[in-house]
Amino acid sequence: MRTPLLAAVLAVLAAAPAPAARHDAEKLPVTRIRDLHYGDALFYFYQDEEFEALTRLLAYEHWNRVPHHLDEAQLLEGGLYLSLGMHNEAGERFARLLTDEVPTGVRNRAWFYLAQVWYARGYLEKADAALRKVNGRMSPELEAQKELLFGNVLMHEGRYDEAIRMLSLWRDPEGGRRIWSGYARFNLGVALVRNGRLADADPFLTAVGSMIATTPELLALKDRASLALGFAYLQANQPARARSALARVRLNGPYSNKALLGTGWADAALGDYQGALTPWMELRSRDLLDAAVQESYLAIPYAFAKLNANAQSAEYYESAVNSFDAESGRIDAAIARIRNGDMLRRVLTSEQGARYGWFWQLKNLPDAPESRYLYAVLAGHDFQEGLKNYRDLLFLNGALGRWDESMAAFEDMIETRERAYAERLPRADALLTSGAVQKLQQRNTALANELRGIETGGDMSALGTAAEREQWARVRRVEAALAGAPETPAYADLRARLALVRGVLQFGLNDAFKARLWQEHRALKDLNLALHEAQSRWIRVERDRRNVPTNTGEFAARVTSLKQRIDALQTRLAGAEHKQGEFLARVAAHQLEEQKDRLATYQVQARFALATMYDRAANAQGARTPAPVSPAGETPPAPEAMPEPEAPPATEPPPATEPPPAPEAPPAPEAPPAHEETPAPKAQEPPR
Repeated sequence: MRTPLLAAVLAVLAAAPAPAARHDAEKLPVTRIRDLHYGDALFYFYQDEEFEALTRLLAYEHWNRVPHHLDEAQLLEGGLYLSLGMHNEAGERFARLLTDEVPTGVRNRAWFYLAQVWYARGYLEKADAALRKVNGRMSPELEAQKELLFGNVLMHEGRYDEAIRMLSLWRDPEGGRRIWSGYARFNLGVALVRNGRLADADPFLTAVGSMIATTPELLALKDRASLALGFAYLQANQPARARSALARVRLNGPYSNKALLGTGWADAALGDYQGALTPWMELRSRDLLDAAVQESYLAIPYAFAKLNANAQSAEYYESAVNSFDAESGRIDAAIARIRNGDMLRRVLTSEQGARYGWFWQLKNLPDAPESRYLYAVLAGHDFQEGLKNYRDLLFLNGALGRWDESMAAFEDMIETRERAYAERLPRADALLTSGAVQKLQQRNTALANELRGIETGGDMSALGTAAEREQWARVRRVEAALAGAPETPAYADLRARLALVRGVLQFGLNDAFKARLWQEHRALKDLNLALHEAQSRWIRVERDRRNVPTNTGEFAARVTSLKQRIDALQTRLAGAEHKQGEFLARVAAHQLEEQKDRLATYQVQARFALATMYDRAANAQGARTPAPVSPAGETPPAPEAMPEPEAPPATEPPPATEPPPAPEAPPAPEAPPAHEETPAPKAQEPPR
């Protein structure tokens, strides 16, 4: 999945000029690809192979293969570092590269998206600093998102007054997504609650909790707002208002368990214990792994005790003890499997198409007995970040393994080259000592002199065909024989016939002489070129004869050095992978141990409450048995605190040549009111 920031910074990579139009202030000017190696890196980038693209870019920079695109290459590297989760490296590069020479809109967009990533990673100070680098206003959609993000950063830093002022001035951009307005009002309401202004927060949270929602995201936001408002009123001892807010939460939503628990405590605070049993009984039928369900196992007998239904109360306390005990045993077995098994590899194997990249999220769990206990921990931010690191370590280990195989192939290539050199060396030495090229050059010189003599002397027969040269030689021999013959009529006739033959033959030779002379000059010129090429190759052979052993040794030394580095890195990666696996296993086991400890606490409280009931019944001496006191005394325990909401997933942007749109999911809203988690109800001391 590619980040929106990559789409923003890579507008510079367009390979052709844009048509005549007004330039987008939030995009870099277009440019042409002038270095082949830069285009090679872009090929892998557009194939979503960010790691390969980054590796090649760094190598090409090292060998100075992208001189015309050095700035663009480093900007692309920053985006790739960001996509791979190396946010500090990306931030340093952007701080160095996003100078005044880069258009203001591009700088603002880059700093905004970098602030989003730092906020999601928990680097609040860096996110604050990045947002303050945004100079001027961006497009209405991005400006609205920036203010929401800034408000979240301020709230996480505890600066609620500043967050309230900023969110109070927030305006929904024209044509913007409806969810932004919901998040803005929700965050403003939460900030007011945390600032102790519950009455001012009510209208905002009520508006969000009552809005018309058609998407799962809006429905979840509605439930979260109603739950936050309800728990805030419970904390403020206003159960009637809390109940009306909690009643808006859906029964099948992700917050239904806490809403049912809170509704029951609101009824109990109003004295309606019969009414409190309705949501608590519904809650009791749900998964015991949920903390709210576990608390309902104690709340139900507490309500029965308040209704003087002591038999039902004792029955439910005994059932709670047995349920807690059985679940504790299953958790022990799950912890043992986590510590002794390869949970992480099964987790990654269950995620089809899992690959490197910071924006990857775990969505599927392996089919294992312990998986049912790990939904909460695997969905947690800390575990997800640690799992990404573990997955990246596995990927890097695989990449180093492939490179190590390449080193073995290079060693084989060098060995083959050395063997071939040893086999060809005797023939090369024999050729070099033969002086073949010098002999050919001497022969060429002789041929050139001979041709020059033929041209100067007009020796037409020398360029004739073999038949013509033979005929010309016979004519000359006959002429020589007839030269000493007597002057008789017979010899005179022979001389006349010979003159005719000689004239015909000479005419043919003379007619073809110039053409044949040109052809010979052309052949001699081609021969000179061939001799020049032979001389060049001869020189290269002599040079390679001296240099090949040195080059081969240099290559072998480089390959050996690289192989040693790869081996060392593999050792380090193996150690880091082992430690990261142990850390994640400890995180998962710790989560289960916390669940077990909570169950143990609830179990002790149930046992103590049950013992208290039996003790009072035994000491009643026939009097009417009073209603047993709840494990927490007459005051019902405060509901558990709302968990911190998780950041919505980042969305995938369009291709890099398009302006990056607003991310589909907003920055993570602040958590609902800051209730301190109230411990489970404590049992009373036994009467003395």
